[in-house]
Amino acid sequence: MKLDATSDDFRAAGHKLIDWIADYIGGIDSYDVLSRVQPGDVAKQFADAPSREGRDYDALIADFKSKILPGITHWNHPSFFAYFSITGSQAGILGELLTAALNANGMLWKTSPALTELETVTLAWLRDALGLPKNLFGIINDTASINSYLALAAAREHLGLGIRAHGMTGRDLPPLRVYCSEHAHSSIDKAALALGFGMTGIVKIETDEQFRMKPDALERAIARDREAGARPCAIVATTGTTSIASIDPVKAIGAIAQREGAWLHVDAAYGGSATVCPEFRYIWDGIEFADSIVVNPHKWLFTPIDCSVLYTRKPDVLKETFSLVAEYLKTTDTAEINYMDYGLQLGRRFRALKLWFVLEHYGLHHIQSVIRQHVDFAARLAAELRAKPNVELLTQSLSVVVFRLRDGDDATMQLMEQMNATGRLFVSHTKLRGQYAIRVALGNGATEWRHVEQILSFL
Repeated sequence: MKLDATSDDFRAAGHKLIDWIADYIGGIDSYDVLSRVQPGDVAKQFADAPSREGRDYDALIADFKSKILPGITHWNHPSFFAYFSITGSQAGILGELLTAALNANGMLWKTSPALTELETVTLAWLRDALGLPKNLFGIINDTASINSYLALAAAREHLGLGIRAHGMTGRDLPPLRVYCSEHAHSSIDKAALALGFGMTGIVKIETDEQFRMKPDALERAIARDREAGARPCAIVATTGTTSIASIDPVKAIGAIAQREGAWLHVDAAYGGSATVCPEFRYIWDGIEFADSIVVNPHKWLFTPIDCSVLYTRKPDVLKETFSLVAEYLKTTDTAEINYMDYGLQLGRRFRALKLWFVLEHYGLHHIQSVIRQHVDFAARLAAELRAKPNVELLTQSLSVVVFRLRDGDDATMQLMEQMNATGRLFVSHTKLRGQYAIRVALGNGATEWRHVEQILSFL
């Protein structure tokens, strides 16, 4: 018995869903950004077990609308200003649809040649579009958290301590250190923990008045650790920190990394996308020192989540860290790249297809225009906030604006809750120098000034 007897029901349901998606995207302003359900509200609507006899697509679509949709926070909403946007796009949705339909696994070149070769081509396009060095090898994984983990694993192997062969326990090794800004993403801490560095192996470096890592503080920390017998393994510079989009001085940090023999990883998960516009490539100053770089097209390049790119100028080290070819995976073809060799996962989705759809459908000029508009909106919002006597503007960097009320933490947090309670927009918070502040992060492809200026109506 075939699982699907015909394609008739699928075809009819598919047409209905495409129509619904088009209406959803076109009318998304009518939704509250933030879901209003309470914990357990969604789950309690479902039975204790799945259907025994099956249900038709119409019934499932009806359940989706009535039971699931109310529990969705609409990341595609043009007034979603919290965290970082993971804005999708119409082209990206179509690419994702084809990815699901093909259901290809690109672990080896042989298992889907187009998956491997389109990923290689698309990542070369993206590398050049972002103004990155041409000697970089790229690979797509799900998130920056995983890509930073892979980069730090390669950094550990690059030390030449025989970690792959002998591990980190039961033998005499120096304590290893990973250095990053006090504003680095928590995924760096998680990666270091998973790789056995321990909490004491993660060294947070203080920042300057613009929340950028201080190179002199980094030098002092490394000198102190070396004197204590520890060995620098990796330094992480961030170009677009999560809280405030601050830009660490990559060039100065890179020179230190080179001198100390440490791997330089640049976390550009958010900020990297902006460099599709040449005027923002100042964040790459010193990028030639980087051993690895992460950029997330699913953050600010309108590609549906998940799609994170890891670039490295040392693919041989990445491959040495992870390549393990079982007998059943050996082939006689002459392909130069089997992407399974460059990370943890064996099965690999065709993520390059949706990125290719986005780059080709919209074109670089249109993508540049939208990103420039987001930065312009952020600068305009910052100027308006700066003019208000009860507001302290803390920073505006790229498309992120951070501010607080002069009345203090309680008033600031109450303002954020008041904004979010309306359902018309969603902002998040951060804490800087011990004080709470409101973050506004622009990045949605549908955002217009009318969405942004709603913030001013609360002040």
